[in-house]
Amino acid sequence: MVSQARLILNCTGPFRHHGGPVVEACVDAGCDYLDICGESDFIERMEAVYHERAVENGSLVISACGIDSVPAELGFMFNCKQWDSPAIVNQVVAYMSLESDVRVVANSATYESAVLGIANADKLKELRRSRRKIARPPIVGPAPTKGSIIEHQKKIGLWAVKLPSVDTSVVRRTLAILAQNSTGLQGINETPDQLQKRIDFWSTVKPTHFGMKIGSANIFNVFGFIIVGMLVGSLSKFSLGRWLLLRFPEVFSLGWFRKGGPTEEEVAGSSFKMWFVGHGFSHVDLVSREDVKPDMEIVTRLKGPEFGYVSTSIILIQCALIVLKKRESLPKGGNYTPGIVFGPTDLQERLQENGISFDVVSKSLRK
Repeated sequence: MVSQARLILNCTGPFRHHGGPVVEACVDAGCDYLDICGESDFIERMEAVYHERAVENGSLVISACGIDSVPAELGFMFNCKQWDSPAIVNQVVAYMSLESDVRVVANSATYESAVLGIANADKLKELRRSRRKIARPPIVGPAPTKGSIIEHQKKIGLWAVKLPSVDTSVVRRTLAILAQNSTGLQGINETPDQLQKRIDFWSTVKPTHFGMKIGSANIFNVFGFIIVGMLVGSLSKFSLGRWLLLRFPEVFSLGWFRKGGPTEEEVAGSSFKMWFVGHGFSHVDLVSREDVKPDMEIVTRLKGPEFGYVSTSIILIQCALIVLKKRESLPKGGNYTPGIVFGPTDLQERLQENGISFDVVSKSLRK
């Protein structure tokens, strides 16, 4: 099948069970591949195994082309672009907020991927230890403080807790690739205008601390996030616990995940927002002063329709259209993040035309 195709879209998870043979077939045939995977172990294993072969065969392999992790990547870059010189960003934290007129419900396949990911966390650590260490890009200014478990982010009206999602590692991987390719990745046959656009785009994205949190206007929902995290984290470590988690997803997720997914009414009544709160310095000269902390804050926001089915479909289709219509401006092949490939393209404009918006909320000096 892949030998007769230019591009394969893979939406069948958990990807650790079903994704590997599809990636291998695409790479061997020189066919491009996109998926909506949010599983760190699968994404990083595919890169480790197939990147060099994908480069050689001209197969572009890009995972996380859905709600994981395109909103995080483009939203992070959108915030970075607001920091006009001489100001410079030091840290960006993303806050995911899921909203519904009825209730927020996701498909149990996403939940199963999370359970299996936590159960196999040691294998991911092993994989990372076995690979060549890539130096982290230097970031100006101090490292962020750890902070409290539950944060009250008053400016955006959310209580929030750290979200151990794939988004953080994907954004960091984009920044690591950028550190080695300061103007991004060269396209197969870029026009002079496309080349200049790529150079200009990446000049606005600087190495930055990035973190991801999930939030709610209701603090009791945040307690629910913590309870579910503790249940999944403890029970997924042994076989009986995993059986219970996977057999009764609605029970152990407090109703947030359901076999069969949300109803049409729940999908129609749902939406998401991602707030990006950037902290940095109003002037780059302040970075070297030990007595000065980040004194500037820029808040941006990305919002769209229901995250699991509607927004993910919009994002994946627009990524696919760019690959099909603008292939000559993209890298020849390799296993990359969506951000490093689609950042300089018109993906943000395409998403905005299809109901996913990007806004600057505020720019202010901190006292």
